[in-house]
Amino acid sequence: MKAIFLSDAHLKGPDDAAQQKLVRFFDRLRGRGEEGNGLTSADAIIVDLMVIAGDFFDFWFGRGDAVYPGFQPVIDQIAALKRQGVRICLCEGNHDFFLGDYFTGKLGIEVYPEWAAFDIDGLRVLVSHGDTVDRGNRKYLALRGFLRSRFACTLQRLLPQKLLWRIARFSSDMSKGIPGMPEDRLAEIMHRFAVGKFQEGYDAVILGHCHKPILQEAIYNGSLKSFATLGDWIANDSYLSCHDGRFSMNRFSPEE
Repeated sequence: MKAIFLSDAHLKGPDDAAQQKLVRFFDRLRGRGEEGNGLTSADAIIVDLMVIAGDFFDFWFGRGDAVYPGFQPVIDQIAALKRQGVRICLCEGNHDFFLGDYFTGKLGIEVYPEWAAFDIDGLRVLVSHGDTVDRGNRKYLALRGFLRSRFACTLQRLLPQKLLWRIARFSSDMSKGIPGMPEDRLAEIMHRFAVGKFQEGYDAVILGHCHKPILQEAIYNGSLKSFATLGDWIANDSYLSCHDGRFSMNRFSPEE
């Protein structure tokens, strides 16, 4: 089985450099259903599962069939991969939530508000955006709770769509304005969290939110365990792959 994991593209629209890189990356992905039909190029990446672990979009408020038009090209690519037989899963982040109406309701794609557990080649794998791992950032957690509240959910269904997108951009900027901690410190907190999950029986913990790509492997209680933070598609163009039960951190070169 071949699985890939990515997060934190913070897409803003077709003029966004991160979106342009992702469009080129997705052009290289193929489901196994395309193999042997003359459609798989020599440099294609054949995948069975793609997990997007949050903050794929820099802002998202959507309902029904209506989405921000600038995101449509990359959404179309995701839908095409699903039609090829790739299992697509989305974990909501702190910039993109309420994803279920569109991605599940219209496209039949799995959406996880926070935690997602997978069995990959016999490995128990836990995936999340990871923004709630740091329980000490109370201001952020309060804002997160408000933006996901029943009031906010009801409000976003009532407002005109164009106004809603303006509000979404504003809430995205508010989230960025709340001071966070250095990436190395956040990675330490996430690693401690992962060790606790290893003790619960998980073989791998994969998180977004920390924009630094990290893959650490170690033996815990006689078993190989893997911890990863996925980096981003702003500075690192990073993604994690798992092939036949082994993980590797990769970087996509748009020049390839």
